[in-house]
Amino acid sequence: MTMDDLKTILDRIRRPLSFASRDNFAHLHSLAALEPFMRVQVEELKRMANGREEIAEIEKLFNGFDRLSPDEKKHRIVRAGALINLLERARSESPVAPVRTSAPIHLTSEPSLRLDTPIQYCKGIGPKRAEMLQKLGISTVEDALAYLPWRYEDRGNLKKIGGLSYGSYETVSGEVVSAEVVSTKRQRVKIFELLITDKSGMLIGSWFNQAFMQKMFRKGQKVILSGIVKANPYKGGLPQIDNPDYEIMDDTEPDSLIHTGRTVPIYRTTSGLSVRYLRSMLKAILDSCAASVHEMLPEEIVKKYSLMPVPDAYFEVHFPSQEKDIARLNRGMSPAHRRLSFEELFVLELGLALRKRGTIAEKKGISFKPLDSLEKALRKNLPFTLTRAQERVIAEIKRDMIAERPMNRLVQGDVGCGKTVVALVASLLAVENGYQACIMAPTEILAEQHYKNMSALAGPLGLAVRSLTGSHRKKEKEAVLAEIESGSAQIVVGTHALIEAQVKFKRLGLAVIDEQHRFGVLQRSTLTSKGYEPDVLVMTATPIPRTLALTVYGDLDVSVIDEMPPGRSPIITRLFFESKRAEAYQFIESELAKGRQVYVVYPLVEETEKSDLKAATEMAAHMQKDIFPHWKIGLLHGRMKGQEKESIMTSFKAGEIRILVSTTVIEVGVDVPNAAVMVIEHPERFGLAQLHQLRGRVGRGGHQSYCILMGPRMFAPEARERLTAFSRTNDGFKIAEEDLRLRGPGEFFGTRQSGLPDLRAANIIRDADLVEQARSEAFDLIQQDPVLTGYPKLRELVRRKWQGKLGLINVG
Repeated sequence: MTMDDLKTILDRIRRPLSFASRDNFAHLHSLAALEPFMRVQVEELKRMANGREEIAEIEKLFNGFDRLSPDEKKHRIVRAGALINLLERARSESPVAPVRTSAPIHLTSEPSLRLDTPIQYCKGIGPKRAEMLQKLGISTVEDALAYLPWRYEDRGNLKKIGGLSYGSYETVSGEVVSAEVVSTKRQRVKIFELLITDKSGMLIGSWFNQAFMQKMFRKGQKVILSGIVKANPYKGGLPQIDNPDYEIMDDTEPDSLIHTGRTVPIYRTTSGLSVRYLRSMLKAILDSCAASVHEMLPEEIVKKYSLMPVPDAYFEVHFPSQEKDIARLNRGMSPAHRRLSFEELFVLELGLALRKRGTIAEKKGISFKPLDSLEKALRKNLPFTLTRAQERVIAEIKRDMIAERPMNRLVQGDVGCGKTVVALVASLLAVENGYQACIMAPTEILAEQHYKNMSALAGPLGLAVRSLTGSHRKKEKEAVLAEIESGSAQIVVGTHALIEAQVKFKRLGLAVIDEQHRFGVLQRSTLTSKGYEPDVLVMTATPIPRTLALTVYGDLDVSVIDEMPPGRSPIITRLFFESKRAEAYQFIESELAKGRQVYVVYPLVEETEKSDLKAATEMAAHMQKDIFPHWKIGLLHGRMKGQEKESIMTSFKAGEIRILVSTTVIEVGVDVPNAAVMVIEHPERFGLAQLHQLRGRVGRGGHQSYCILMGPRMFAPEARERLTAFSRTNDGFKIAEEDLRLRGPGEFFGTRQSGLPDLRAANIIRDADLVEQARSEAFDLIQQDPVLTGYPKLRELVRRKWQGKLGLINVG
């Protein structure tokens, strides 16, 4: 390293510190993620001048910096400034010995950016733009590289102006004839017009209220314009493009065009950031950091699947030059996309493989004895026979519980397939072996329902079933906590209150978690830590296609209850538009007259959205007063206290309330056999899986049941497609496949909630073949090298991507 290199690093450190301290530290609050940035710079300093006390002190100053109070930050910034000045003086007095044998590769005159560099410290960005970029999920250089285009446009097919088609998206190249700002009749409204020619004709480029652009163009310049062509009636029918994308060709090599004259990436934007800006930013970052992008995958895997080198893949995915098929690019199926998708999935599967290995190999669980007297007693009392699917899943669970390793099993099955009984059989095996079992549900209503069902079935067997939720009174709660700690509470049903610190089980042997995707996986681990490696049974009524189940629950074995209890009629689903609302109400009236009950559900995006809550409240009042005055109507929403909700649900179950107007708090697991009509307002706001859950609230008795979708006057085409698909089938697995196809896995299964690293390039459905390949390779690699000792870069990548996501992975 030269003295100049040291100066570059010192300047890089000084820049954010000077910015923060300007105007008496007025910009201190804008410093984001300074700690990781400084860590990187200090490492560079150590490589160049290790042993100097100033560097060691700078390192200490920025340890834990981001969590400090403003006053402490100010003090440390001032001290760091003084140390940088000392290092500067030392640099000018004695040259620093070079450490590296060759200079780093730079693709531009800019210093090579590291992947963990915070985005605000990249040239031309700064804190304000960094704040906007954060809305797009871009905080570091690595995030920017992973921010892939959502589509591509072919702007490389240059047409002659004389041969343009009106109404088509075209790209032309020509010479500037004139650049003028034209005034209009409207006050303060001006139009910038660029007239160009290519000898076959003339074309106008027109920009509304962009007078400043006149300074950018001059006569005789070569330019490329892209956009939709129309005829200008005031200029003799000359072809015109409004607000075209443009590229000025002077001093520009053809292969460095980025906005037009090639296949162009289109990025999703946010307020204050244009697609053009993002394109320029990505090009600058790519040019500056290609040298920092290292191959992370094992060489043998890269060769086996003929994967493109990773720096090339990033260039190709952002600015394609090799792939000419636009449709293939837009489907995310180009070799560059597939390369990046494979790496993402491989890292995902490595994390899951490590976790599963930790669960199986390193931990010894409870080996339950195959006792079954409680189960036999339960079966005698059941008013129904279990289905073959239930019997198969019970056998799989018993096999796991008898084994020495801890059970980690997912039971998935459609709404109403009988998962509760399966969970109870597992709980009885634990209790008969002298252990406790607990069932955690996502809502108080569902926990209460599980409690009542479990009590009704397990109570006659002489077992103590207890309930623990957040709404319990203090004395009541203390009494239940004492029973849990003494072990006299054998089966405990509750909400997230079960994972609170004061809950101490005497001997927890089985943890059943219902509707897993409502809980972060960290909550799952908190619950299981209440016992010594208890067995874990996760239940979900959200049918998940196999590929997604393997990925989202990669550390679990999967069981499927794919058979419904006999005698259930399929629910008839009908789509009504606003104009047919009166007809829908007539139908509801006829069902009420038969003695049935009705749900009316409103979408509530967040329980805090007052306007939606107001709409549901007003609808309940309007229905009671004007539509169904003879029937009692109740209202249920998430802001109600537990007792209020319980009272409403009790009245509805008892048949006193005939119509229940509700927000989506009834989505999961509520069981009222007499409810035969589910009315869903604004169904276009729900995902298919959610609609399916809501529809599953009816059809639980012997009556024919109906689901009525009350659509708005106008539908977006995608919403119509979704709702038509929903109306066609009652099969939850088919609906899940369709939902995934239409919305993609991120939205379908909120990966942020599920505790998985975000997928930027990969799509679990589209890339199902890559999921299988990546899974197979990852599990093989962990089998051979359990802590990735031979792959330090890959190990670091896995640690970074999974960091804080599961809290359960320990790599090396």
